[in-house]
Amino acid sequence: MGSALTTIGLPVALGIIMLGLGLSLTLADFARVLRQPKAVLIALLCQLVLLPAICFGLVLLFQLPPVLAVGMMMLAASPGGTTANLYSHLFRGDIALNISLTAVNSVIAVITLPIITNLAIAYFQPFDDQLGLQWSKALEVFAIVLLPVAVGMLIRRLWPRFASGMDRPVRIASVVILIVVIAGAVASNWALLVDNFTRLALITVLFCLISLGIGFLVPRLLRVGRRQAIASSFEIGIHNATLAIVIAQSVLGSVELSLPAAVYGVLMFFIAFGFGFLIRERPASET
Repeated sequence: MGSALTTIGLPVALGIIMLGLGLSLTLADFARVLRQPKAVLIALLCQLVLLPAICFGLVLLFQLPPVLAVGMMMLAASPGGTTANLYSHLFRGDIALNISLTAVNSVIAVITLPIITNLAIAYFQPFDDQLGLQWSKALEVFAIVLLPVAVGMLIRRLWPRFASGMDRPVRIASVVILIVVIAGAVASNWALLVDNFTRLALITVLFCLISLGIGFLVPRLLRVGRRQAIASSFEIGIHNATLAIVIAQSVLGSVELSLPAAVYGVLMFFIAFGFGFLIRERPASET
C-alpha cells in the first residue's frame, strides 16, 4: 500500500468518522446506559467476552496463519461501527441504544483492543520481535479513537446549531474519503487480497453471522425487548473494521494483519442487510 494512504489517508478517514460520531453524542447518551442497564450489559458482555472467545475458536478451527489469526482477533475486539445505527434505523431497532452502545464501546475498546491484540500476538507469535501494541502504541489507539469523539462532543456542547448543521456533511465526507482510501488500498494490494480472499471469506462470513445471531438471540433469551435486541445485533455484528485496519497498518505497520478486517468490512454490509429482514420488527410483534 502506498505510504501516504496508510499513514495519512486511513487515520484521517477514521478521524472524520469518529468526529462525526462525536457530533451526534451528548453526555446523556452515556447516562442512558444507566436507564437500560440490562440491555447494555448483555450487549457488552457478548461484544467483549463472548465474541473474542468464539473468534479464537474459529481461528483455531480454520488453522489460519499467525498473522491472519491475530488480524481476526483484532477484528473481534473492535467496537461496533457507526453504520450499525443506520441498519438499526432501517430494521426498526432501538437507535438510542445503538448510539449509547457505540459510545460506551468506543471508550472501552481503547483498553480492551490493545489487551486482546497483545494476547493474540503472544499466543500466535506472528512477528519475529513479538512486540505487539506497547504503551506508546496504545496511546496512538487512544488518540485515533477518543480524541476526535471528544472534539465532536465539545463542538456539539459549545455550538449545537453548528454541530447539527455539520452532522450530515461530515458523514458524507467520511464515507467519500473512506471509499477513496479503501479503493486505493485495495488497488495497491490487489494481489495480496485476492490470494487471501478465499482463505478468509468463509471464516469472516461465519463470524459475521455468529456475531449478528448472538447479538440478537442472547438478549431475546434473557428477555430483552425485540427492538433492543435488533439494536444489539447490529452493534455486535457490524464491527468498526476501519479501526482494525488503521491499527494494523498505521500502528503495527502490517498490511497482512489488516486483511481479515478488510474482507469482513466488505462482506458484513451485505450479510447484515439480509439478516435484518429475518429479525426486523413486524407491526404485530412484541416490542
